[in-house]
Amino acid sequence: MIAIIDYGAGNLFSVKNALDFLGYENKITSSADDLRTADRLILPGVGAFPDAMRMLHASGLVDVIKEQTQKKPLLGICLGMQMLFEKGYEFSETDGLGFIKGSVKLMTPEALPIPHIGWNSLEFNEPCPLLKNCKNGDHVYFVHSYAADCPKENVAAYCDYGMKVPALVFSGNVYGAQFHPEKSGETGLNILRSFHSL
Repeated sequence: MIAIIDYGAGNLFSVKNALDFLGYENKITSSADDLRTADRLILPGVGAFPDAMRMLHASGLVDVIKEQTQKKPLLGICLGMQMLFEKGYEFSETDGLGFIKGSVKLMTPEALPIPHIGWNSLEFNEPCPLLKNCKNGDHVYFVHSYAADCPKENVAAYCDYGMKVPALVFSGNVYGAQFHPEKSGETGLNILRSFHSL
């Protein structure tokens, strides 16, 4: 079972709809017991980094998430991916979950609007099991204004938006997609299929 973590700041139902379409057992939940019994975890997120981290801490699930990622895969999506890093700098400096080294900062692309909204291609960087059913250059859907600044070895794929934007990151059992796999057509479904097979 895939547990979609409900802490009050996630785009839960589009993720659930994609998993339902694929026929994967899943559950939107705020229960620590559900996270412990699940096979895999998904951390979605929309909104601002400080608000989302505050809500995640208020949910009482942070310690459980940290405990469970030692044993099973976790996929962070969009803001959920950004929360995997050590710090975010949206409005104020805020501690993240610290699963991946680095921080999240306002994008500074040359001559391109912020937020970055729309389809963009993936540029593969490091081998990653989530990309096993994808091709270099496959397109996925983004909506964001902030981007990760992290070691290259943790970046499975970049996209180019007037700067190199980490699009898919990973460390150990933890994976993060800056894009929305649930809104990215067959490529996004392939990434979810690969996550399910971990």
